[in-house]
Amino acid sequence: MNMETRNKQYEFGQIQAVTDHLLQRAEDGWIVGYFLNNQLSSVFQPVFDASERRVAGHSAYIRSKPDRDAVLSPWRVFALASEDALLVSVDRLCRTLHAINYFKVASGQGSLFVSVQPRLLESVKDDHGLAFENILNLIGITTSRVVIGIPSEVNRDLRLLRHVIGNYRSRGYRIAVNHSGPNDGDMAELGNLYPDVVRLDASSLLQHDGIDTLLDTAHRLGAVILARGIETRQQVIAAVRSGADLLQGRFLGEPARTVEVDGPGGAGNVHQPAGGRSINPDINFS
Repeated sequence: MNMETRNKQYEFGQIQAVTDHLLQRAEDGWIVGYFLNNQLSSVFQPVFDASERRVAGHSAYIRSKPDRDAVLSPWRVFALASEDALLVSVDRLCRTLHAINYFKVASGQGSLFVSVQPRLLESVKDDHGLAFENILNLIGITTSRVVIGIPSEVNRDLRLLRHVIGNYRSRGYRIAVNHSGPNDGDMAELGNLYPDVVRLDASSLLQHDGIDTLLDTAHRLGAVILARGIETRQQVIAAVRSGADLLQGRFLGEPARTVEVDGPGGAGNVHQPAGGRSINPDINFS
C-alpha cells in the first residue's frame, strides 16, 4: 500500500468518525451514505460562466434509493427527519457526500454550490457552517470554494437572513440566495452582507418587469446573477442578453454522477464514474 492510498484511507476514516451516518465507497469510487435504510448519493449539474464560456462550478443535489425499492424523492427523505436534530444530521450528511465526491475530482478549481434546509438554519442558532468547515478541513479544501444556497423561505425574514449570512461569511463561505419575487428588493438593505450570488429562474427573464432593476442592484452591490432552470436555447440567449453572469439548466447539462472541469489549457476533463455525458455538445451562448 503506497503513501497516497494510506492517506486517503486515513482521511476517509477521519470523516467517517465525525459523521453520524454510515459512509461507504461504491465500486465506481463514488462515496455514498445511509440514512434510515436509504442510500444517498450525489449528482452534479454544471454551472457555466457566461462570458468565458467554461464550466465555473457545479450545483450538488442528493439522490436517494431505499434498500429494495425504486428511487425515493430526496424531499421524502428529509420529511422522514421529523425532529430538528435528525434533520440537521442528514442535511450535514448530504453536504459531506457532495464535498467528498466533488473535490476528489475538482480539487484545484471550480466552485461547489450546495443548499441547506430552512429548518436547519432556524434550529442551529449560531456557528452556521462550522461542522461543514471541519469536513472541508479534513479534505484540504478552503470554504471559499463553496457557495451556500440560502432557501427562499428565509428571504422573508431579513433578521434571520442577515444573521445566517454573517455566520457563513465569517467562515469564508460565499452565499447564494434565490430571487423569489418583488419583495426581494428589501435585500438591498443588507448592505455589505448582500449575497455573492443571486439565483433566478430563466423563465422569469422573459416575464418579470423588475428583472432589469434586480440585475442592476445585484451588480452594483458586487453580486453575480445565476440564471438557472435553462431549458431552451431561447432562454440561454435571454439570460446572456439580460446580463446574467452564470448559467445553469438541463439544456446545458443534466445533473449526473459526473464532474466536468476545465483544465489549464481550457479543455474539458470529464470524470464519469457512472458513465454518460453531463454537457450538451450543442451549447450555443449567442
